[in-house]
Amino acid sequence: MKFLYTLLIVLLFSCLGVAQEETIMDWEKYDPPSTLVVPEHLVTSAKYPFIDVHNHQFGMPEQDLNELVAEMEALNMQVMVNLSGRGRFSLDHLKGALENVNSTAPDRFIVFTNINLNGIDDPDWTDRTVKQIESDVALGAAGLKIYKSQGMFDNDSKGNRISIDDPRIDPVWEKCGELGIPVLIHAADPKSFWDPHDENNERWLELKVRPGRERGPDNPAPWEDIIAEQHHIFEKHPNTTFINAHLGWYGNDLKTLGELLDKYPNMYTEIGAVIAELGRQPRMAKKFLTAYQDRVLFGKDAWNPEEYYTYFRVLETADEYFPYYKRYHAFWRMYGLDLDDDVLKKIYYKNALKIIPGIDPAPFPE
Repeated sequence: MKFLYTLLIVLLFSCLGVAQEETIMDWEKYDPPSTLVVPEHLVTSAKYPFIDVHNHQFGMPEQDLNELVAEMEALNMQVMVNLSGRGRFSLDHLKGALENVNSTAPDRFIVFTNINLNGIDDPDWTDRTVKQIESDVALGAAGLKIYKSQGMFDNDSKGNRISIDDPRIDPVWEKCGELGIPVLIHAADPKSFWDPHDENNERWLELKVRPGRERGPDNPAPWEDIIAEQHHIFEKHPNTTFINAHLGWYGNDLKTLGELLDKYPNMYTEIGAVIAELGRQPRMAKKFLTAYQDRVLFGKDAWNPEEYYTYFRVLETADEYFPYYKRYHAFWRMYGLDLDDDVLKKIYYKNALKIIPGIDPAPFPE
């Protein structure tokens, strides 16, 4: 009898254990809808026509731009800046993109060029690259985009990391200033990618589902070193306008970002892929964007029209506690900044008109 009683107890607890296991879920999947009942304003079209200064259309030479323009119209996007003009660093790609734009919708697209660091050890690399910039601008390129591979993944012939402030590139920055074109530069990635992947890392979830983004304290160099190299070229080339992509990865530290803007008058910034940083600190973010309204541009990065709605909602409304569209980027909720119209206009288009050549100002309100 005692044996049967013990067996019954074991079976009972075993069943309870199965039941408990069935209720356990992976933490990554836990994302309950909020029960908070507050006013909601879903914004699918921007209040003012805007210029997206950070976009990538890799297939632009063959792309149906009429279809793309229709999608832009629905968002009230007047101009898209394609930063990937030299896909695979090909001159034919740049020519094809510019020809497609000029024959289809010349007033709706701006194309930036890119440089190839392969062969930087060649004695003629600097002269060759400077001449390429001159030629690309003559063809119609309106700016230079620097990818994060510079400073992180690009190496010279000896396997050494090519720093952002490598002196062999100095004449390229100078030439951009001379030609009056901006340099939009993406340096490094969020600082948390370099931090230990543990319970204290705010980006734990992102690194869990995107493990390829995890770095190390010195992989390929300390985060602080890469960012400092970027700031060094701002300082060395005061006559060149730089657009520091993704709020310079200081969206979580707007005080420091403001100090950088004060220190480098030739530095602008843009909000691509970091709207979640602004949306979680509405009072600080509104104060920052109001104070630096002449230095911040609208950018989005990856092309997905529905994701723009979150940008509009953060910038234009006073909504409370709403989600970001990619939970692994931001598991927190966000709040609208309810920016003043004058600030919105500058972020949406006035600042871009000021520093990017070739954009027709006529469609934009005063």
